[in-house]
Amino acid sequence: MKYRVKDVTLANAGKQRIDWAESHMPVLYALKKKYEISKPLKGFKLTGCLHVTKETGVLIRTLKAAGAELSWCGCNPLSTQDDVAASLANDEEIAIFASRGVSTKEYYEDIHSSMKILPNVTIDDGADLTVEIHNESSSNDKYDLFGGTEETTTGVIRLRALEKSGKLMYPVIAVNDAETKHDFDNVYGTGQSALDGIIRSTNVMVAGKNVVVAGYGHVGKGISRRAAGLGANVIVTEIDPIAALKAKLDGYAVTSMDDASSRGDIFITTTGCKDVINYKHILNMQDGTILANAGHFNVEIAVSELEKNSINKQPINEHVMLYKSQQNKKIYLIGEGRLVNLAAAEGHPSEVMDMSFANQFLAVLKLSKEGKSWKPNVYTVDKSQDQEIAMAKLTSMNVKIDVLTPEQQKYLSGFSEGT
Repeated sequence: MKYRVKDVTLANAGKQRIDWAESHMPVLYALKKKYEISKPLKGFKLTGCLHVTKETGVLIRTLKAAGAELSWCGCNPLSTQDDVAASLANDEEIAIFASRGVSTKEYYEDIHSSMKILPNVTIDDGADLTVEIHNESSSNDKYDLFGGTEETTTGVIRLRALEKSGKLMYPVIAVNDAETKHDFDNVYGTGQSALDGIIRSTNVMVAGKNVVVAGYGHVGKGISRRAAGLGANVIVTEIDPIAALKAKLDGYAVTSMDDASSRGDIFITTTGCKDVINYKHILNMQDGTILANAGHFNVEIAVSELEKNSINKQPINEHVMLYKSQQNKKIYLIGEGRLVNLAAAEGHPSEVMDMSFANQFLAVLKLSKEGKSWKPNVYTVDKSQDQEIAMAKLTSMNVKIDVLTPEQQKYLSGFSEGT
């Protein structure tokens, strides 16, 4: 266990933050209360590789209350909230292998330390844990794996590639693909928290700035909306003509990165692909340009090229590094090009993670019951689970919706027959 009870003050602060998050996550809390007596996960060993935030702390509490034995690591070197990790180790007695600011070597050591529990179920965000398990063993016999879950788009892409190659060793539920995850977490969560990270770390005024958003998927849509709401002139870059057309009709300027590179004041990448902003683009940028990434891995901005070709660099604060080019141009990079909403802020609001982590919990519950009989494929979340979580969230917000009458149900079911 990386965290021991060394700093009680730190652990206490983390506990208060988890308590705060739990009070804003009513759906997950209700699941905790529902299953803490029956303990359906008793006897199951779970390894989680998720950002160690206060919201993840609530998920861990819920899984533990349901009886699971847990081991946990971070899925990003800069996303761990150390006080939360200390509290989970101290108050919840969870094996936590995560701390903020680890090296790449330490990051993978933490993943392998968390794997020593020999999990029955994995909970992943970005698929690093899943890939490491596959790299370590040619079969799942060692782990007695029932299945896994995946939290984010990038991870699902990697797992579908494993599935296509025939190398996926155990079934995985793509939690990211649930509507109550990607339509809310990715859009509203990242939309708000990415701008939060940029504002916290720079305190620049967004209004009047040209904000270039690379990619118009769910994350790009959310960031574009929030930036526009703050008064920015939003420019979207895309490779998909349909997504580009949506961005255009949503009221944003759409162009190539080659063109946008000279126009933007703030750049935010959201694609999950590498070299979306390459060094040629950086050379074309204005003096004082700010670069941020909201994709899972730190590959979207050519950070290594920026490092190699700059004549000088100096930290502006904990989160922002200034790079100076040979032409004396200044480029500001936030959070080493890692996830800006977690590197420079606190990640998604608790209210939106409530639905994402309710999906995670229910997916784990399903795998514990059925996963052993499933083929090693990537599975989607059942529509009924999506509906259940959405209804629970609406109820917690005191929102009422209509219900079809028997006559309406009959009418719709026989619609093809006419009136």
